Amino acid sequence: MTMTGNNQSTVIQLDNVTLKLGVEGREVNILRGVDLEVSSGEVVAVVGPSGAGKTSMLMVLSGLEAATGGKITVCGEDLTSMNEDRLALFRRDNVGIVFQDFHLIPTMTALENVAMPMELSGRRDAMEQAKEGLEAVGLGHRLDHYPAQLSGGEQQRVALARAVASKPRLLLADEPTGNLDGDTGQKIMDLLFSLSKDLGSTLVLITHDPKLAEKCSRIVRMADGNLTELESMDA
Repeated sequence: MTMTGNNQSTVIQLDNVTLKLGVEGREVNILRGVDLEVSSGEVVAVVGPSGAGKTSMLMVLSGLEAATGGKITVCGEDLTSMNEDRLALFRRDNVGIVFQDFHLIPTMTALENVAMPMELSGRRDAMEQAKEGLEAVGLGHRLDHYPAQLSGGEQQRVALARAVASKPRLLLADEPTGNLDGDTGQKIMDLLFSLSKDLGSTLVLITHDPKLAEKCSRIVRMADGNLTELESMDA
């Protein structure tokens, strides 16, 4: 059964997506025929136990992991038909990702960390876009600071600025508050929801926090490599 959204255009379409990986000499089924449809502007929470396949699903959605089978269509493009170079360009133009670990380069300033992915992809306005992104997350005064000079919350704001600087159609967030205290995490999530709405982006969020999941328009439950339940928070 395909789990569907209720808005106009489809941003994510997963059809019978499987992922098998070799682990310690044996093949492990990570994703077992996942079907999912997410519409433009939706905010979808993905919940479920550790090891259920939530992060793996985000990885195949972004093209960072190649699915073993099935079809993945994101923003109208078939990811399963793309080579690595095409996937990199696709991510640059369409996808922003926020991880639990900030993944900032310690020898680069906040501005350089945000600009670097855009510079590597050849965008001439990378620095200008990076500055705009940092200002959007309230760090316009910290452009020249290095990660070690920033708090955990500020580092995640830099990571968030990096994710939204290119104004992506799709935002993917994997436990973005997992390394933050409650108050700081709440501020980061408020900011993520606000930026997603302002950009008109579709947001897929992995979280273990039930209260956070309830703020999303839809909850998808994952267990043992498949989607098992769908809840609409609008109902």
